[in-house]
Formats: sequence, structure tokens, C-alpha cells
Amino acid sequence: MTEETLLTHDILPLVPNTHPILFEPTKRFDFENPPLPPVYLANCLIATMNHNSGMGLSANQVGLPWRVFVMRAEEAIVCYNPRIIEVSPEEVNLDEGCLSYPFMYVKIKRPMFVKARFTNAFGETTTQQFVGMTARCFLHEMDHLEGINFTQRANKALLDRAKRQALKVQKRQKPAKLAL
Repeated sequence: MTEETLLTHDILPLVPNTHPILFEPTKRFDFENPPLPPVYLANCLIATMNHNSGMGLSANQVGLPWRVFVMRAEEAIVCYNPRIIEVSPEEVNLDEGCLSYPFMYVKIKRPMFVKARFTNAFGETTTQQFVGMTARCFLHEMDHLEGINFTQRANKALLDRAKRQALKVQKRQKPAKLAL
């Protein structure tokens, strides 16, 4: 693999939060017959996550049906075909947002840690434990791969309040001026 291949990427458009792909389980990524080069796909997801100031991004959020997501950390973490091995019995209730639902934050209860097995973009499988916000992000993105979004995990009253608040914020956003 050349250095150019390792650095190549595109910023992909996010699908609307009503798109059917967000509500269907994703397909296993086949490293033997990859639909896209895994490193290129990882780079695209990382670039798109960073472009949108996200903490994580799953492939189905950009219209791709495969079991892969990325997370922000000291170095981006790329998870192909992830599986949860263990979760903490202790849970924490914290505000959570999603790139598919701009400006909306709602309290979601999630385990404090998760132990998971996944493959990186180079085809190497590892088992890792994540704690705190990284565990929360991992579980949020895993939900995406299963066709579940964070609004489905929220208390209805808190979700309704979060939707109203998000609408207020969206109304305050001024449309971008076009440069001629």
C-alpha cells in the first residue's frame, strides 16, 4: 500500500435522519472481497467525522451499509465488524448527541465501560476495553450498526424537550452567505 493510498480520502455527505439505511442492521465488511479499500473507507469516515466536528461516525450515516465506524480519540479508532464482549453493570446517564440529529442532545443511560473485539483498516483484529466517553461513543456507534439511533433509547419527555431545544437553536442559525 502506497503512502498516497494511506492519505487519500473524501468527505462524504451525511444522509438525512429519516433515511431507511439508518434503521436497518448493517452488513459485515468483507476483507476478502472488500467493496471499497478498507484504509480509504476509514480515511473517508475520519475526514467526514472531523469535518462535521463529530466524536464518532458510522458508515450507514453516510449511506454505506457496512459494519464499520470511527471514533475520535488521541488517534482515531477504526472499528470494522465490531462485537461487544462485555459491558459494565454500572451505568451512567449523560447528555448525548449525534451527527444525524444536529443540535439535539438528550440524556441516555449507558454502561461505564465496554470490552469489544474489532478489526482495524489493515485487517488486524484486536480486543480492547473502553471507558467513559469512549465507551459511550463506541456503544452509540454500535447502535447505529444495528439500525438503532439514540432517540430510541431516550426517555420520551426528555426527547421531546431536546427536540424543541434543537429547533430553537436551528432557527437561530443564520443561512450562510454565498460568495460571488
